[in-house]
Amino acid sequence: MKREPAVCGQFYPATERLLREQIESMVDKDAVREKVLGVVSPHAGYIYSGPVAGSLFSHIEITDTVVILGPNHTGLGSTFSLYEKGSWTTPLGEVKIDEKLAADIKERCELIEGDEAAHSHEHSLEVQIPFMQYFKPDFKIVPIVVSNASHESYEMVGNAIAGAIKKSRRQVLIVASSDMTHYEPYELAKAKDKIAIDAILKLDEKQLLDNISKHDITMCGYIPTTIMLIASKALGAKSAKLIKYQTSGDISGDYSAVVGYAGVIVQ
Repeated sequence: MKREPAVCGQFYPATERLLREQIESMVDKDAVREKVLGVVSPHAGYIYSGPVAGSLFSHIEITDTVVILGPNHTGLGSTFSLYEKGSWTTPLGEVKIDEKLAADIKERCELIEGDEAAHSHEHSLEVQIPFMQYFKPDFKIVPIVVSNASHESYEMVGNAIAGAIKKSRRQVLIVASSDMTHYEPYELAKAKDKIAIDAILKLDEKQLLDNISKHDITMCGYIPTTIMLIASKALGAKSAKLIKYQTSGDISGDYSAVVGYAGVIVQ
């Protein structure tokens, strides 16, 4: 099964030339690339979140396989929906599914279901791929769309991902796709995002979940981020670092109701 782009021409340019040019304008050419276990990367239209994503991916080494975790914006599919087989396409080319790793992850956790419906119109995973293609044309992906469940469920999924990666004896990057606070005044959004980012930097997914609820933080990808942190710690993560933070207001000039974007690496 080949998944065609769902938001090409909306969230990012529809032609290879224009897409490559836009990404080129957003990457940090002076950045030193590091080996990392996981990242948090934004998923809005490139004009808004692209500078953060571009800076983030400039700082990391893209592995031969990348597990991409994204929130479910459409409501389609199962709670933990795995795209098991085939490939995804973007204007920069085709990316194959790592079917062996996908199958092992699914086998390790009964909560994970093979489900293409959740992926059919979901943008949060798709928009990550061109940035990685820009830096590494040949790699495979394991796409998983996740929805609200219990912390115990997130632990089961995260540990399944980590277990499969350990068994593969390869380094596999885990990308958690998330924007931060949505449509609040700049100063309030920035303050709320700091609370969430501080928990991520502590590698404390329980504190992140508590803070999301306690402070009403509208971070759409807190579940992917939680699962990424659990898996990364199981793989030996000891630290995290904020690469870049900004808001839509920094692009539009409208600070009355912004969306926050953060790029974080976990090592």
